[in-house]
Amino acid sequence: MPKLKTKSGAKKRFRATATGKVVAYAAGRRHNLRRRSQDMKRNSRGPMILCASDAGLVRKYMPYL
Repeated sequence: MPKLKTKSGAKKRFRATATGKVVAYAAGRRHNLRRRSQDMKRNSRGPMILCASDAGLVRKYMPYL
């Protein structure tokens, strides 16, 4: 069987925890932060665990995750 390819963009943005959950960082934290509310900036700090439906999409992009 041939190897399955991993989406290059996905492998740069997501990783797995030891229990198999998918970890990602919040979007919208690069620039124009003066427009964002303080709540948004605070809540998007640090990594977050993706919900099951989003994690399923990421797993399709990364078959060896």
